[in-house]
Amino acid sequence: MAPQRPRIVVTRRIAEPAMAILRAAGDVWSPEPDRALPADDLHKAAAGADAVVSTLQDDIDGTFADAAGPGLKVVSTVAVGYDNIDVAALSSRGIVVTNTPGVLTDATADLAFGLLLNVTRRLGEGERLLRSGTPWSFQLDFMLGAGLGGKTLGIVGLGQIGTAMARRARAFGMTVSYTARRRAAPELETELGATYLALPELLTSSDVVSLHCPLTPETRHLIDTGALAAMKPSAYLINTTRGPVVDEAALATALSSGVIAGAGLDVFENEPEVHPGLLGLDNVALAPHLGSATVETRTAMAELAARNAVAVLAGDEPLTPVRGR
Repeated sequence: MAPQRPRIVVTRRIAEPAMAILRAAGDVWSPEPDRALPADDLHKAAAGADAVVSTLQDDIDGTFADAAGPGLKVVSTVAVGYDNIDVAALSSRGIVVTNTPGVLTDATADLAFGLLLNVTRRLGEGERLLRSGTPWSFQLDFMLGAGLGGKTLGIVGLGQIGTAMARRARAFGMTVSYTARRRAAPELETELGATYLALPELLTSSDVVSLHCPLTPETRHLIDTGALAAMKPSAYLINTTRGPVVDEAALATALSSGVIAGAGLDVFENEPEVHPGLLGLDNVALAPHLGSATVETRTAMAELAARNAVAVLAGDEPLTPVRGR
């Protein structure tokens, strides 16, 4: 009798090249039609799985692992962040957790800088004006925005994406400061011309604050009413990391009352909902979690997640394991 093929659960639709990798290694199940699975349905789907390929929408904890059963060997998330995964609970059960670092760095940094240009140059506001049919004519003082040359970009979290954001800022003539859990290597500081600052000093001195830190208990609502009040009234906030790093209600109040000049957001506290106080403001650029949303990047992410899962099923070391923090 031929050995039983591993059961691989894919919680959301992923790129076909990645599905092909998984089908070659086992029997693959994914929901039809594609949809986010409520917890009960997710647990039922995972029952008997040897591997799970998940997304950031899935809550993966000890209860999930117990529902999957003792055969579960690996949870491979198609994401860099893994704040939705209880790594300790899975590790204690002998389950490997993997993520997809590196492959989405440039796409996310591009999107972050795009949001910065959008809000500082009022591109969204201008497009809305045109689409509404509002009469307009060229004037020298019409819809003036803010330039970036000579301004300071303050980066919170100088990992791969934060570093890529810094390189883009340098190309636009900006100076760079940063704060992080650990100070960067001297050669990287030299390359970026980056100055390490404590968070309070970074907030008060930056013209743009761009968030690239992971979501942890320590960074939840890192940007709150006090942090926003510390920023310059002319400053902008960019968030492409995780929504709960920012107190969204506090940000809506700060934007509507002129505490800061504007914001660009790709992530939100309670996705897919957006705080209603943000929706009517012209000084905020909004995107529906598009940081890694290019064909090339999402395909590479899915393929890396698939290869991680297949490696563990084969008894090999995963390419990009999560070690916890």
